[in-house]
Amino acid sequence: MRQVSEPQLPLTNNAAEQALRHWVIARRISMGNRSEAGTRAFAFLASVIETCRKHSASWTYIAGVIAAARRGLAVPALTAIPVGV
Repeated sequence: MRQVSEPQLPLTNNAAEQALRHWVIARRISMGNRSEAGTRAFAFLASVIETCRKHSASWTYIAGVIAAARRGLAVPALTAIPVGV
């Protein structure tokens, strides 16, 4: 167990599960996705949005990442942006 050798790590993943709880509820209310690709996209975007929220990144950053990826450019690092921009 890594938590024994690295005591700063949490013993559970409860914080991650709580962060994604409203996404699970949204998926249930919307009756889920109609394809495997839709399921993957929903899970990926939920993870990205929660990560950005945790790091105080804005929608502008997410839009920039999507635009860069579509053009085949390097994706800007999350740490490269000022907080709240």
